Amino acid sequence: MTTTGSSNDDNYARALDTAEHLLGFRLETFLEAASSEPANAADFKRIATVHAFGDSWPRTDLLDTRSRALVSVAATAALGIHEPLRGQLRIALNSGVTPDQIVEAFIHLAAYAGVARAFDSYAIAAQVFAERADVDAAD
Repeated sequence: MTTTGSSNDDNYARALDTAEHLLGFRLETFLEAASSEPANAADFKRIATVHAFGDSWPRTDLLDTRSRALVSVAATAALGIHEPLRGQLRIALNSGVTPDQIVEAFIHLAAYAGVARAFDSYAIAAQVFAERADVDAAD
């Protein structure tokens, strides 16, 4: 069942704005439901977006955005979930985490999540670093 209302709509809009600020692009195109998806897929995507970008990321009183970004890189890398890792790497770089600090996190990750997982996830980091270098070179 889809819940609607101005409060839910406002929370979702704020979450989407936060995601854009962190990622550098709007998420709406990734959140559109395909015709093959059940009706409640839109609820899942809205709830997950509000939870992550509306409830968690704005909590900067005790853990700043830069630190939260590095934690998110480590968590997604340790889990081996590559597309979310790609987004978390972009957020980290956009939040002031340096590539050297990200590599250092992977060194530490290898000790606790395993070398194979760290290498596998680091391949995504290397792609994001290259992507970023291409954009910087074009500017």
